[in-house]
Amino acid sequence: MENRSHNTKSGGTDWILRFVKGMFIGSGFILPGVSGGALAAIFGIYERIISFLAHITKNFKENVLYFIPVGLGGITGVFLLSFAVSFLLGTYETIILWFFVGCIIGTVPALWKEAGKKGRSNRDVVIMIVSFIAGFLFLWQGSSLFSEVPQNFWTWVIAGGLIGLGMIVPGLSPSNFLVYMGMYKAMSDGIKTVDLGVIIPIAIGGLVTVLGLSRVMDYIFSKAYAQLFHFILGVVFASTVMIIPTNYAGFTAMNFVMCGVLCLAGIALGAWMSRLEEQYK
Repeated sequence: MENRSHNTKSGGTDWILRFVKGMFIGSGFILPGVSGGALAAIFGIYERIISFLAHITKNFKENVLYFIPVGLGGITGVFLLSFAVSFLLGTYETIILWFFVGCIIGTVPALWKEAGKKGRSNRDVVIMIVSFIAGFLFLWQGSSLFSEVPQNFWTWVIAGGLIGLGMIVPGLSPSNFLVYMGMYKAMSDGIKTVDLGVIIPIAIGGLVTVLGLSRVMDYIFSKAYAQLFHFILGVVFASTVMIIPTNYAGFTAMNFVMCGVLCLAGIALGAWMSRLEEQYK
């Protein structure tokens, strides 16, 4: 009887944990500089997502039950942030970004451990360094690759494809590209107002990209786990560096204190979620 009660509590806590993870992963589709795929890797569920999408019929019921809270959390995160993102990033952008930087820092030890669970060689470390440099240079120069584009069904499908790519390729922040393309605010407003003319093509583009590339990523994982995960680590580090705020115009001492406090809060939250993930694996 006690064991059943304990299992029920553990199951409830695990469900809530996956829901919260889903909310953070959903934020990666809304917040510039944040990658849903990187957050999925950080929270220890990226590999399982890719494996599930690559082999839909394998352990279908078990996987669906596992990902229901993740999906609900993701949808909740997207819709909540679509309301909050304009205000928070418009008024407290620097402080909020420090919170996300903290979250990523707090989970780095767990991500490093995960990358090396099947061994780590000097070559893997070199791959990580090279991917960090390449990812940093690409993200740094990315704004020059895009210009304003018209907003129609097909460009929203492309936007959805970029969002899906952000799920498949950890470290890639789709919102960055949408900002560069001049579509970010319109996307946020479309989600907030439940504009199906925006939501449906984005969903189509995202699903096609995720289902089309997940098998490729699953194959690479099966053949070169350590190399791929260290590559992911490098890109995650690069994307983290890119979102570190540099604009402190008009900041007061209290603003700097808040940046530090929220960064520390993010580190604590990231470390706590990593410990919970290790407990429930």
